[in-house]
Amino acid sequence: MSASAASLLPKETLSRLRAAAATGGTILPSSGLGAHLPGDREPLLPVRPELAGLLPAGGLRRGAVHAVHDSTALLFALVGPASAAGAWCALVGLPDAGLLAAADAGIDLTRLALVPEPGPDWPTVVAALIDALDVVVLAPPAAPPAAVPRRLAARARERGAVLVVRGDWPGAEVGLRVVRTGWEGLGNGRGRLRGCRLEVESRGRGGAARPRRTVLHLTDPAAPPPAGAGAPGRPGRGAAA
Repeated sequence: MSASAASLLPKETLSRLRAAAATGGTILPSSGLGAHLPGDREPLLPVRPELAGLLPAGGLRRGAVHAVHDSTALLFALVGPASAAGAWCALVGLPDAGLLAAADAGIDLTRLALVPEPGPDWPTVVAALIDALDVVVLAPPAAPPAAVPRRLAARARERGAVLVVRGDWPGAEVGLRVVRTGWEGLGNGRGRLRGCRLEVESRGRGGAARPRRTVLHLTDPAAPPPAGAGAPGRPGRGAAA
């Protein structure tokens, strides 16, 4: 899938988004975005099985805010299954986001809106996108005033959207961070990288206050199989019998 399939929102659309959010209006389907109606959807959006145990509801709960600390790979892995299942998504404040990596994580670029530079009134842009889309991924360009996280969380609850923030975010239902990274495919200085292994920890509020950990394997879909891999049921060279 080509990275050009994603929609870079033009300035005119951003102006309409700001105006709609400022007046409490709703984004209509004619805007080119996937407008939705609260209460007409499943309450949970799917996630990878490895991450389900880290989330209080076992998935991305509509109306909730989740935080991902300093890992774009984890960010994409978290929202990829929801996008693949049909959710409309937006990436806000991520000008260097690798869209091919996003597609490899399962994000459908044909249902992805991009706002790489949301400008100084980014909270208004995010609020409008929350009105229109299922999942909004935000990398705040600046530390928000204290009222902004509360206002955006209330907006997400009202509209039934999921807000995923990169970095620390007050009031997030759960925060995910990578505590250890390993690379797969290299051995004794030879070979080709086939993917990475992320050890992910979650911390949250209430029932999610107790830290939990899991291991997430991210494989390069273009990488060849391990050298010497045998037929099913037969370990390849170097594999444990």
